[in-house]
Order: sequence, then C-alpha cells, then structure tokens
Amino acid sequence: MNDIDNSQERGGSTKRRSRSFALPLLAALALALLAAGVVPRLRANEALAAQTSAQNTLTVSVVQPQHAPASEDLVLPGAATPYSDASIYARTSGYIAHWYTDIGTHVKAGQVLADIAAPDLDAQLRAARADETSAQAAYGYAKTTAARWQTMLQSQSVAQQDADAKTSDMQTKQAALAAAQANVARLTQLVSYEKVTAPFDGVITSRDVDVGALVTAGGTPGTPNATNELFHLSQTQTLRVFVDVPQDDAASITPATQAWLTTQQYPGRRFNARVARTAGALDPTSRTLRVEIDVDNADGALLPGGYVQAHLALTTATPALEIPVSALLFRPDGVSVAIVDASGKVQIKLVHLGRDFGTHVEITSGLADSDRVIDNPGDSITNGQAVSIATTTHDAGAKQS
Repeated sequence: MNDIDNSQERGGSTKRRSRSFALPLLAALALALLAAGVVPRLRANEALAAQTSAQNTLTVSVVQPQHAPASEDLVLPGAATPYSDASIYARTSGYIAHWYTDIGTHVKAGQVLADIAAPDLDAQLRAARADETSAQAAYGYAKTTAARWQTMLQSQSVAQQDADAKTSDMQTKQAALAAAQANVARLTQLVSYEKVTAPFDGVITSRDVDVGALVTAGGTPGTPNATNELFHLSQTQTLRVFVDVPQDDAASITPATQAWLTTQQYPGRRFNARVARTAGALDPTSRTLRVEIDVDNADGALLPGGYVQAHLALTTATPALEIPVSALLFRPDGVSVAIVDASGKVQIKLVHLGRDFGTHVEITSGLADSDRVIDNPGDSITNGQAVSIATTTHDAGAKQS
C-alpha cells in the first residue's frame, strides 16, 4: 500500500510540473502570435502616417533671382520703304512721242524719261512770242512819243493834258508788254514739261504709258490705272524702316541707340542701320512711339516693300533682378511671387514688373537677390503654407534658348 501511495504521489507531482511548464509556453506562444499580427499593422500605420504627412507637405522647386542684363535686344517688325518715292505725272497735255526708261532702270536726277508731243502748245508759244514782239514795239513807240511830248511841254508847245495822255499811253503799253512776257514765260514753262524728267536719283518701278498714249496735265484719261501716273520712281540707295516702340521702352530710344536689321532672305546677316528720328509723341490709340530707322542699301540687297525685323539695343544703367515668367502669380491684388523663407513656409510677395525678356521678366521692386522663389507655383498656394524644397533646383539665370 505504501508503494502504491508513493507511486500516486509521484504521478501527481509530475502532472503538476507539466502544467507549470505548459502555461508559460502557451503564454509565450500567444505573445508571439500577437506580435506577428500587431507589429506589421503598427508599422503599416506608421508608414501610412508618414506618407500622409509627406503628401500634406508640398514639394516645390525654387529658383534664385539673377541680375538682369544691362542691354536688351528689342525686336520689332517693319517694312523696308524707299527713302524717296514719287509718282510722275504729265504737266503738259499731248501724246507720248517716245519713252526712254522701263521698269528696273536706274536713272539720275534730271534724266529724260519720256517726250510728249504737244504741237498746239508749241503753236501757242509761237503766237505768244509774236504778241510779245508786237507789245515791245508798241511800248517802244509810246515811250518815245511820251518823251517827245515831255520835251515840248517844257517849252509850252503842248498842253499839260496832252503830255499826260501820252505818258499814260506809254504806261498802258508797258503793262501790255509785261503781260505778253508773262504769257510767254508761262507757255515756255509748259513746253519744257514736254520732256518728262526724273526728280531725283532712283530706279523706275512702274511704267504705265506707251508711245501714242494721250496724256493730259495731271492724269491720263480713259486708262484703267486709277493713279494715272506715267512712271513711278523710288530712291533705293537708302531705305527707311518705320517701327512702333511700346511705351515702356520709348524713353530708351535716342539717336545713339544701336540698330540693325535682319531678314529671312539672308540668314545670319546683319544690316547696320541707325535711328534717324522719332515722332516725339506716343500714338494715343496704340500707346507706341513711331521710330524711323535708315539703312544703307547701296548694294541693293534689300528690296523696298520687303518684311524685315528691326533690332534695337536698349541699355539701362541700373538693371534689376530677373526670374522666369513661370514663377509669377497673377492675383487680384497684383502680380506676386511665392518664396520659401528660412522656416520652410511660403511667403507671397507683391512685385513690380520691368523689362520683358521673353521667357524671363525683370522685377524692379519687391524681391531680393537672396530670396528662394518657387517656380511654377500652383494657384492654390497660400501664405504660410509649409513646403519642402526639391533636391533639384533651377537657376533663374539659365535662360532657355
């Protein structure tokens, strides 16, 4: 019996020891399973929180303002026009007897372009000269008679009234002679117009008459040409180009402003020019200043009427800062820029624009050269918003070509 009891006691003691080992093992297993399920979820929550925080913080690219160039190339469209341009009309009525110049002919001032046959005018001139000769003879006779009667008046041989009558007749004949001479001069001038001459050196760009065409003083009746001109003459040794300079740049235009021309017909070639004169006042409609640019065209490379681009080198003694136009914000209170301060917060600054360089714009006030300007800011960006700066920054001075 004692052996059986001892055996039972040993069995119970063994069971109790097994239970004491199993409980911690189960607890450890439960903790391990709990950790395997909870820890990844906690880590996922932490990653989600970090991602959400990162998404709430806007990442921006910034540019550093650079000093704007002191010189600006202002390019304006224009058309090359002759320095002098004239439509030549007939000043005497008649028929074209001969023409000497056709289109493309270079002529000198005074060179005969055409002859007009006007026999009726020639006859009028001959008649006028005959009248002048007759008036000259009548005046000579009246002058001699008046002098003779004045001599007889001194000796009381004739009456004072008769002497005065002879003197008056002489004066009448003198006036008739002057009228005849004036008529001869007028007709002589008209006859000289039978030769159509060039008023200045140039090139004939149009000929609208032929031999036998009837022309009248001031026009050609019955022709389809509305202008009724005989020839069109252009002076192409020097060409004029008129451009309209915007109001913001008008004050910078002076006779000393460097100018040159370019055209598509001659890629890479610059035609040196000069600012000849300005209108001195702005057009109230377009708010632009009319500027005349003269260019030497002795080689005839530029054709009148052709399209050109005029380049004006505008300089300033105090260039300001420049930034890309993509950094500008157009708000109701004015043009603004967004900068990132030292604490990583956004500050909205009002700025004033200066010269326009195309992809870049000059800022005359409201910006410091140490400011970090946000490039391409969204319209929703606000003052005080926290942002992070992208690792890649753009330099405002690196202009696009």
